[in-house]
Amino acid sequence: MTNSQPIAFHCRGSTLQAILETPDTPKNTAVVIVVGGPQYRVGSHRQFVLLARHLAGHGYATLRFDHRGIGDSDGATTFEALDDDIEAAIGELQRRLPNVQDIVLWGLCDGASAAMIYAANDPRVVGLVLLNPWVRSEQTYARSHFGGYYAPLLFSRVFWKRLLRGEVNIRDAVRSFLRNIRSAYGSATPEQAPQDLPFQKRMLEGMRSYSGKSLVILSGQDLTAREFSDAVSRDRDWRLLKHSASTEWRTLEDANHTFSTRAWRDEVANWTLGWLRSL
Repeated sequence: MTNSQPIAFHCRGSTLQAILETPDTPKNTAVVIVVGGPQYRVGSHRQFVLLARHLAGHGYATLRFDHRGIGDSDGATTFEALDDDIEAAIGELQRRLPNVQDIVLWGLCDGASAAMIYAANDPRVVGLVLLNPWVRSEQTYARSHFGGYYAPLLFSRVFWKRLLRGEVNIRDAVRSFLRNIRSAYGSATPEQAPQDLPFQKRMLEGMRSYSGKSLVILSGQDLTAREFSDAVSRDRDWRLLKHSASTEWRTLEDANHTFSTRAWRDEVANWTLGWLRSL
């Protein structure tokens, strides 16, 4: 049996709303779902609800909460500044379940990015489950768009037929192609002070300092996942993290960004549960 309990707690003067899923006998490891993007604690297609109940059904207490400024919570913040919200959520979970010692952060998209930024600063966090982490920049978007759009176009019979029939504006097409090339492979930005680093660099630095285990799950049919994969392949430090013994990578080839089918959601839930049991 499991229990779903609405709770509220405070973070920097704001009241945050959450749901705590509790099994009869909770394990000493619990999961905090970090919500990101334009959604709240239910998740797209009720993914967070279903995941939390699934994990609680196997002994893992799970907290899913609205950070400041989304859903039913007060205040305002962004995914780049969720450290206080995550810390408050972990503290509230442990206050209500004192036997919980270890925390796993589970996040999708910029919820995953926020977890990566936070984890190294909290020794209670022993695990990360990261789905399609958000690393969007002008360059990552352009590179992924180039590989996902222009390359297949060159091998498209439909495109060449339209070109030969004069249905493609050559001048506009070339201009668009060149703009994409400049954005994708243009010069890097100047080096910045640590406090001014873009969130992508803070994600990397956070993961380099993090000593726990990670499960990375990517969707095969998602631009965000493709951007993250591209960033990893181009950066030596990211590649070292990818091949670390403490990180497991999985790809759900047919899935979209939000794992919109029951089969995809179930697969993610089962991968998460299996990985939790290996901690």
